[in-house]
Amino acid sequence: MTEAIIHTHAAADHFDAHHGPEKGFKRWLFTTNHKDIGTLYLLFSLVMLFIGGLMALVIRAELFEPGKVLIDPEFFNQMTTMHGLIMVFGVIMPAMAGLANWMIPLMIGAPDMALPRLNNWSFWLLPFAFCLLMSTLIMSGPAPDFGWTFYAPLSTTYGPKSTDFFIFSVHMMGASSIMAALNIVVTIFNMRAPGMTWGKLPLFVWSWLVTGFLLLAVMPVLAGCVTMMLMDRHFHTSFFNAAGGGDPLLFQHVFWFFGHPEVYILILPGFGIISEVVSTFSRKRLFGYKFMVAATVLIAFIGLIVWMHHMFTTGAPITAQLYFMYATMLVAIPTGIKIFNWLATLFKGSITFETPMLFALGFLVMFTIGGFSGVMLSLVPADYQYRDSYFVVAHFHYVLVSGSLFAIFAAIYYWLPKWTGRMYSERLGQIHFWLSVIGMNLAFLPMHFLGLAGMPRRIPDYPLQFTDFNQLCTIGAFIFGMAQLVFLYIILKECVSHTKPDVSNQVWEGAKGLEWTLPSPPPYHTFETAPIVP
Repeated sequence: MTEAIIHTHAAADHFDAHHGPEKGFKRWLFTTNHKDIGTLYLLFSLVMLFIGGLMALVIRAELFEPGKVLIDPEFFNQMTTMHGLIMVFGVIMPAMAGLANWMIPLMIGAPDMALPRLNNWSFWLLPFAFCLLMSTLIMSGPAPDFGWTFYAPLSTTYGPKSTDFFIFSVHMMGASSIMAALNIVVTIFNMRAPGMTWGKLPLFVWSWLVTGFLLLAVMPVLAGCVTMMLMDRHFHTSFFNAAGGGDPLLFQHVFWFFGHPEVYILILPGFGIISEVVSTFSRKRLFGYKFMVAATVLIAFIGLIVWMHHMFTTGAPITAQLYFMYATMLVAIPTGIKIFNWLATLFKGSITFETPMLFALGFLVMFTIGGFSGVMLSLVPADYQYRDSYFVVAHFHYVLVSGSLFAIFAAIYYWLPKWTGRMYSERLGQIHFWLSVIGMNLAFLPMHFLGLAGMPRRIPDYPLQFTDFNQLCTIGAFIFGMAQLVFLYIILKECVSHTKPDVSNQVWEGAKGLEWTLPSPPPYHTFETAPIVP
């Protein structure tokens, strides 16, 4: 394997001398190189993180005290809608796709993605989709103001004119996701190096393979959903219009058949990242590899058959409620397998607490809290109390912020020295972690109690008795936002630095896999000759 990789490096360096990247803007516009496209995805995600985060701070500033503080209720609704859409479709999904583009070919010994031109197209759809979406904020009428779940008839019969721009932007996002997922699945199936059997695939690759199939299964459903919205709005159909014989509940069924697997699309690649990081910084092989793979597949399968737990309060038949309650509770089993396998990997390991490991441990603790509140929401009688309250907001953010976003931070800190060849400031990384943990918990932990006390979500005003907890949430949100400025500084410093590489090929003691046999940073073209995996 070592000889094959050395030969690969020589070939890559020779190739670079004659066929390196273009210079200037054309390089990024026309690139089909998986590293360039991965970088574009990650930079796009970073920009959208600050746009969506700024919207969240506007929301929290308005909720600092009762009454009107900064903005009108209509604009508040637009902010809640845009914040949700941007964070889900513009931050988490592109970041995970960027990590997949960068790392999957390196991890499986492939020279590039299987469909490089499609790869370029799948990225460049995104900036146009989000420009189209955010342009609604400066149109003469109101921007979409019906929540990121865009329930009918709020988005059909009563939706503003800008809803049509929203529909087309969602179509473009969906097309981008489908193309990216197809590319990843084909790459993993067809371009693994000799000897890279299914039993040797890194967990991050496995998690993205399963995620790719989930995307291919449910993104067309979202496309159908928004197409039916468009037909109801302009072509006199009545899919969701009760006055014409349709049913608004059909919208919820179609949307949540996409929407619940979407939660696992956002979190499964994060599971793969945490598996890599925990194993490396424990200096141990991942405990229960086969069970972790099986748990990933099982989570994805169960995620496809539990969508109606979002609809317990819609008058569903008791038999349907019972089925979806029990099926939802089953998700705790494969998720628990993952949690306990990570803990078993940590047990008696030679653990060090570099920044990637800190974010992984933060993930383990706080994602578990989000999992517990998810089990609470799965219980039909209790769900009548929790539904559409701030308890749901708290649960969702504990899963996605301390789950997906913390996993992305762990991945960036884990692989950034490999990408740039330079080690970032560990001190700044740890400051970023601790500010993020403090801000995140201060922002979202009180929301559990607000929800239990009866505060509805998506409201711009509230009774006086909710003031104290809301002020804590707002202070926490601003601390969390400030923490990301530290992260931005770290990234910019690494990207513009002209210092020579100062890390080894392996970077981290305990790191294993093909990607750690390459130079840091890797050549523009890698694995021109496939390595042999023993």
